[in-house]
Amino acid sequence: DLSSLKLSTVKIPIQILMMGSATLPVEPVKKTVFLEDLPPEEAAKMVEPSGLVNLGNTCYLNSVTQCLRVIPHLRDGLKNYSPSAANTAGGNQQQTQIHALLLKSLLSTFDTLDRSPAAISPNNLVMATKMAFPQMAQTGPQGQPMQQDAEEFYSSIMGAAANELRGDNLIRSAFHGERCGTDELNGAVNVIDAVFGLKMEETLTCDELSTAATADKDDAMETDANALVEPPVTTYDLHRKLVCNIQGGSDASSQVNITHIAEGIELSLTGKLEKYSDALGRNAQWTRSQKIARLPPYLVVQFGRFYWKATPDSQDHAGVKCKVMKPVGFQGTLDVYDFCSEKVKKVLKVARDKALQEEEDRVAKKLRGEDNDDDKKEEPMEEETNAGGDDEEDAELRAALAMSVEAEQPPVGPGLPADFQGLYELFAVVTHKGRDADGGHYMGWVKADNSDSRGTDKKREKIADTDEDNDDWFVFDDDEVSPCKTEDILKLKGGGDWHMSYLNFYRAKK
Repeated sequence: DLSSLKLSTVKIPIQILMMGSATLPVEPVKKTVFLEDLPPEEAAKMVEPSGLVNLGNTCYLNSVTQCLRVIPHLRDGLKNYSPSAANTAGGNQQQTQIHALLLKSLLSTFDTLDRSPAAISPNNLVMATKMAFPQMAQTGPQGQPMQQDAEEFYSSIMGAAANELRGDNLIRSAFHGERCGTDELNGAVNVIDAVFGLKMEETLTCDELSTAATADKDDAMETDANALVEPPVTTYDLHRKLVCNIQGGSDASSQVNITHIAEGIELSLTGKLEKYSDALGRNAQWTRSQKIARLPPYLVVQFGRFYWKATPDSQDHAGVKCKVMKPVGFQGTLDVYDFCSEKVKKVLKVARDKALQEEEDRVAKKLRGEDNDDDKKEEPMEEETNAGGDDEEDAELRAALAMSVEAEQPPVGPGLPADFQGLYELFAVVTHKGRDADGGHYMGWVKADNSDSRGTDKKREKIADTDEDNDDWFVFDDDEVSPCKTEDILKLKGGGDWHMSYLNFYRAKK
């Protein structure tokens, strides 16, 4: 401001010092955009995933919904679903309308979570759930909503979706037409059974006949005849989850100590039962053995945390629902090879042997100092020059590869990657905290996208003293979402008052 200067006192010439840049300011090439200025759907992609508001003991619904949200096959099936005239005809019209409302509410919740940077309220989904499953609308003495079982909600919504998401066209849309032919589906007629369903082969063998066959050589002819009359009984059934039996077997008399998920699954697939024997003319003891005859792209494992305990000494003799607190460990990868039928094992073994041979060759080359993939990329001309000396090795590799693919292997399930080895990757967990089976708190834990903007895997750090990748995860405590790591997930094995796994969600490992 020059008005404050007395120019009469200033001697001429006046010297003025100017400070600044001699060049004009240049506008930045890329304009800075603040998060607050982005549309909600774009802002949601830049922050942590959104949570779901608890509307009164709805943590069971919130946790399962967050885990189902990241399954693209399910979402694609829901997007292309519309109630058919065949389903709405007759007596099940009202049921179909309620199930359609439930599925549309589920898809709408998924889409709203994708677009919102803040937690949302699942009012429509909660209302539709209570309409479809009245047992989940129970209230307490003061009128408050009662806590429900997360596994019961998962199984109920899968059953409703299986009744509605039917038809070859809907299945093809869920899998984008890839690896979903008749041979791959192997009897699956809806999206849910194609995505989550396991075809189980159950074999019943009579223990008393097999024992009699080896008991007395003098009765060999008679026992052989009985064995022919009563061969093992093989049936097929459909399951939408595997069960990890924590208590130690499918029969109450078993006292096996279960410490790992594989042990619990194996025991849940075997057991004893009493059944009528035509050969003996009376009831006899039979052994039940189940094997997986068709594998799904997504696998759910339920930990048998809750069980019903009889209380004959109580006044009402009603019994009580109890929770098993013992720890049962699991890793980020589940190998189901040992749980499969011989036919499926034969197919998986080809890919497993091929992968094992490739790993052995890689290790052998590394020991010989030939593991120089980076050098080959930098010096392609040198690689071409030395290619002639490796003709013999290349010929052996081609011969081995030709032998491995000589016979085309039959499919073992829909939507599975090529050369599938029977390995599944853990990507979501539903946990329960608390000692009360009818109370406590459920939370969802979901694996984050551990790839960069170009779609390639980031460099991953390992958990100390293990080969386990310490990937990024998110924990959904209703409307509160926090980051965590794989090492935090592996601590959810139970054994105390901390969160313990109840439902584990796996996807086929590529």
